[in-house]
Amino acid sequence: MRVLLTGSTGYIGRRLLPELIRSGHEVICLVRDRRRFDWQDFTEDDLRHIRVVEGDLTDAASLQSVPRDIDVAFYLVHSMSSSYPNFTELEAQSARNFCHYLNGTTARQVIYLSGIVNDLDLSDHLLSRQQVEDILRAGRVPTTVLRAAIIIGSGSASFEIIRDLVEKLPVMVAPKWLKTRCQPIGIRNVLEYLQGVMLKPGAFNQVFDIGGTDILTYRDMLLGYARVRGLKRWIITVPVLTPKLSSLWLVLVTSTSFSLARSLVSSMKNEVVCRDNRIQELVPIQLFSYQEALQLAFAKIEQRDVVSSWKDAISLATMDKGFLDRVEVPTHGVFTDKRIVTFTRAMAEVKDNIWMIGGERGWYYGNWMWRVRGLLDKLVGGVGLRRGRRSATDLKPGDALDFWRVLVADKPNGRLLLLAEMKLPGEAWLEFRVREEEGVHKLYQTATFRPLGLWGRLYWYAVLPFHGFIFPKMAKSMVEYRGEVG
Repeated sequence: MRVLLTGSTGYIGRRLLPELIRSGHEVICLVRDRRRFDWQDFTEDDLRHIRVVEGDLTDAASLQSVPRDIDVAFYLVHSMSSSYPNFTELEAQSARNFCHYLNGTTARQVIYLSGIVNDLDLSDHLLSRQQVEDILRAGRVPTTVLRAAIIIGSGSASFEIIRDLVEKLPVMVAPKWLKTRCQPIGIRNVLEYLQGVMLKPGAFNQVFDIGGTDILTYRDMLLGYARVRGLKRWIITVPVLTPKLSSLWLVLVTSTSFSLARSLVSSMKNEVVCRDNRIQELVPIQLFSYQEALQLAFAKIEQRDVVSSWKDAISLATMDKGFLDRVEVPTHGVFTDKRIVTFTRAMAEVKDNIWMIGGERGWYYGNWMWRVRGLLDKLVGGVGLRRGRRSATDLKPGDALDFWRVLVADKPNGRLLLLAEMKLPGEAWLEFRVREEEGVHKLYQTATFRPLGLWGRLYWYAVLPFHGFIFPKMAKSMVEYRGEVG
């Protein structure tokens, strides 16, 4: 079967693609930038069944070169965390452009993963998803809509936020929306349903709610996580936390951004429970309970096998900036801080240290200062430091790494390049290179800052004393590290 997969670099798409390949399908991946595709995750044999084409769903003309000979199309491009001003209209325009493209293809089915909508008073996020549903279903190609509530899996936004809250807060003073009911579903079950409805006539022009075996309140889910982890937690719900205050609470406590927190909080007023189980008649699978889905997520984390994370999603605003075009760090009109450290230990060991930077391990020196910088970034609406990383040992181009974005992760050649996503009056890069020169092993650590106007220059000189204190010891510690980081 020939399948078109949109969103192949997103949380769901990254996980669905290997499953489609293993099932013997030929997959066409529609991406905005080929450089973000995870080429290294596939064998040569896998790649013979994958074709990557560039196209932007917000630009109808860019879809002209996308193949027309397809059987099934997956529409998996919705983003909860976009802060783009015209987000809802862009979502609608993307869906309309996709429908127009499908009208000229041989597609026999389009499959869309949406959200459960049981209420009339919907959040903007759920309204946007319903609007996309309506546009796709009005098209020529038969549409199958799968509506899910909270998806539980390693790296999912819902799982990571629950994880942050429970692991960090023994006592939670929480808003009243914790009493709202939902029906969480494990990521494995979502993938089984997505594949299970492919070209099944009974799924054409149908809308199915999908969920796990448990119907829980958000409070139940937090306490259920605590039980799985063997933690004692207390939750006090209060009515005075407004949606805005609740969003700020999530931003300060968890790794989420304000735009995602706002979307989540506004949606949590809506009960998201499956209205029927018709999907089980068409695709009879073994559903996981909430506890089982959590345990599977932990197994992936312990095996350091987190395939994708919501944190790695690039917002529309970021994509407009063409962040991958910044792989070549500018040399003119910039300030730089360059440190060179020689070492005698194996180069592979130093590369491992570099590839494990950030997240739980930290930044090798002055971690408390990095945390303060992250908190300040959160307070001004930035991503902050709690975003962490997808995997403790693996980095790929496009990955989120605390308040950085990975541009280059070339471990064989010893080069890691990061682009800052914190709020700055300018642009910043942090680069690590490991080289052998005339028999001497060297680590090059270079911070580059391109200021934006006078404020940018003032910012650089204001932080220069901190750079002079942190960066030399950070580079030295990175080549010497063998244990815990303080």
